[in-house]
Amino acid sequence: MTFLQMLILAVVQGITEFLPISSSGHLILVPVFLDFPDQGPMLDIAVHIGSLLAIIVYFFKDAWGLARGGFATVGIGHAPEHKKLFWWIVLGTIPAVLLGGAIKLGALNGVAQDWLGLAIANDDLMESLRFTDLIAVNLIVYGILLGLADYFGKEVKTFEQMTWRDGLLVGMAQALALIPGTSRSGVTMTAARLLGYGRVEAARFSFLLSIPAVAGAGVLIVPDLMEASSELLMEALITGVLTFIAAFGTMAFLMNFLKKASMLVFVIYRVAMGVLLLWMF
Repeated sequence: MTFLQMLILAVVQGITEFLPISSSGHLILVPVFLDFPDQGPMLDIAVHIGSLLAIIVYFFKDAWGLARGGFATVGIGHAPEHKKLFWWIVLGTIPAVLLGGAIKLGALNGVAQDWLGLAIANDDLMESLRFTDLIAVNLIVYGILLGLADYFGKEVKTFEQMTWRDGLLVGMAQALALIPGTSRSGVTMTAARLLGYGRVEAARFSFLLSIPAVAGAGVLIVPDLMEASSELLMEALITGVLTFIAAFGTMAFLMNFLKKASMLVFVIYRVAMGVLLLWMF
């Protein structure tokens, strides 16, 4: 890929990963609209790793607290105030791991074929879900749900008041983001707002919850990295660094934006984009 192509992918990922408008959906659409070669799963993971590093740097205090909570759980150090949050993050990650594992093992192929009438190419359900109609519908449906949750959701809970039940429910919502067009940040913020968390608190937990999910995705491609050419590895490195820069700036913008504004602008964007895609394709 050219540097311009890598830059566009990095900017698209860096912006859309943290804004509730679906990064996976936009990454799939970039080659469609700009006639780029499909970037493939390795560059997809590279841009997500760049986003992960941006989360860790921006929320370093929270990320370090999670690490301390994890160490305290196995008897290293003493951080009782962080152990609970660590376990809520673990609990919230389980649904996505289970669903992702079932998809990867092909356990849901029969359901998708019989109930949804979906033709699955090469037994790869995730690859078969990468089509514009589904992205468009999910942009609209989950965008409307985000708007309703943000409008009717109360702001009665703080980050420190999170319970295991809330962590699990937000984690179950996160699992839905495996379907392109849903938006991981969008659907988890929707769930958190419905549970009574404020916009900033919802975004904060959403970003922290993404740490194990994105890190796990990175681990899965280690075998591919071992076999990749030096050229592809360099492309992945450059794209990841560019993504980190774009993601960090976007995160800083969003956290300040949510202190004084609603999610309405993102809802309008999602619905407009979904309608445009349905009209075009």
